[in-house]
Amino acid sequence: MSDTLTLSAETRERAGKGASRAVRREGRVPAVIYGNKQEPISIHVEEKGLIKAMSTGHFMNSVVLIEVGGKQTRTLPKDVQFHPVTDRPLHVDFLRIGEHTTVHVNVPVQFIDEDAAPGIKRGGVLNIVQHDIELIVDAAHIPDDITISLKGLDVGSSIHLADIALPKGAKAAITDRDVTIATIVAPSALKSEEGDNETPTEGGE
Repeated sequence: MSDTLTLSAETRERAGKGASRAVRREGRVPAVIYGNKQEPISIHVEEKGLIKAMSTGHFMNSVVLIEVGGKQTRTLPKDVQFHPVTDRPLHVDFLRIGEHTTVHVNVPVQFIDEDAAPGIKRGGVLNIVQHDIELIVDAAHIPDDITISLKGLDVGSSIHLADIALPKGAKAAITDRDVTIATIVAPSALKSEEGDNETPTEGGE
């Protein structure tokens, strides 16, 4: 399960681009807490603390406790805006949630047992189609990642969403179709994928 992260914050009395720029000059990042049928709260958090939380690799699927004025608010990060050149965080949206709120989160996939996959041993390449899976899950039980074994898979094998054992209590957000998560392809197939998908007609040209 993802660890609960904590960020200290202060409320923002002023809004607008000018006020946001002033906040950023002080090493802070503007943010907003919204949702759960309550009024949005404009806040700002320390940039260093935010970057440290983001460096965990699972910031977007972690519960974040925002401390404002001695009071903690349980949230889930929903969006981070970055500067197009420097990649510094410019603004964060936090969704206010209850302890056991059912939430939609994108959970990254991790592949194991590559050494037990005949297709990879023969020179095949793991072609990852989906790097994460959107789950519907209790906010208190959000997984860090979803582990997928490649054991026994050969060139041409595909891993679909329906093949994956999801964590207890979690279900896939996409239910109307089966999603391909990854395939094992021959190295040349990556370059000639379009040609491989063409169906030859009878009688040649």
